[in-house]
Amino acid sequence: MYTRLLLIALFFAAAVTSGWSQQFQVKGVIIDKDTKEPLPFSSIGLKNEQVGALSNEHGQFVVPAPSKNPDDSLVIIALGYARRAVYVKRDVNVPNLTIEVPKRVVQLGNVVVKAGKVKNLGLGARSDNPGEGMIQGLPGSQYAFFVKNDKNKRLGNVRTVSFYIGENGFPREPFRVRLYKADGNYNAPNTDLLTENVVVSAPQGGQWYTVDLTPYNIAAPEEGFFVAMEWVVSGDKFFTTNFMDDYTPYGQIMRPTFEFKESRTWNYSMGKGWSLITAANSQGLRYNAMIKAEVDMIK
Repeated sequence: MYTRLLLIALFFAAAVTSGWSQQFQVKGVIIDKDTKEPLPFSSIGLKNEQVGALSNEHGQFVVPAPSKNPDDSLVIIALGYARRAVYVKRDVNVPNLTIEVPKRVVQLGNVVVKAGKVKNLGLGARSDNPGEGMIQGLPGSQYAFFVKNDKNKRLGNVRTVSFYIGENGFPREPFRVRLYKADGNYNAPNTDLLTENVVVSAPQGGQWYTVDLTPYNIAAPEEGFFVAMEWVVSGDKFFTTNFMDDYTPYGQIMRPTFEFKESRTWNYSMGKGWSLITAANSQGLRYNAMIKAEVDMIK
């Protein structure tokens, strides 16, 4: 009798452990609606529960199913594409979801040809000596530095952008280059200037790493623009996170500069949006990401 009761108790304990602790998940792939090609490094998030993921380079993702509400909206944000929301239910496994995302329609304005001689102009950080400290991220997060047109020169296209990659961390991990207009709230980064996926990897740390953007014909806004590094995932790895938790930094590390008296660096976190970095050193100079750009200057 005792043995029978013990077996029944163990059976119910196993059932509770396997059932109640089960983590329901939504798994799938993000693809282009027209070409059916996978969309790498897309942001996927549950709107109400602030749980999200970043798709890998094959467009695949895994995100926890809703657990607090009966249902939720799975919001997909892919570079160069319109936002998409998909209805998902609480505590239901979705093993093979394919989400098609349409290209964002871009309204093209009149092309203005600027006459004159074209020279090179450097914007942003000028020093080759990084300051003390590290700028670390995790997949889906970004640091954007405003390369300001301080001298109000006539600008043409963006030639290159450069990031000072630290020697610590994993400097050869890939990252995505992002360019933005300063047209968000309080002049935050907002509208994408670079709508192509430019994913690069530095050969080593402890030096500047330069990315050629001349093939993309990006017109530089006259006031300047934001250059951002976005941390991504490589290979078949997945990244799933609760937006409110703390995490171990991932991938490459940038170094800061203390050349400027004002804050020009913003941080982006999935689920939280953009926030201005305001830390300063003892000389009253602000803590900024060490980033620079070269643009065409029209004389």
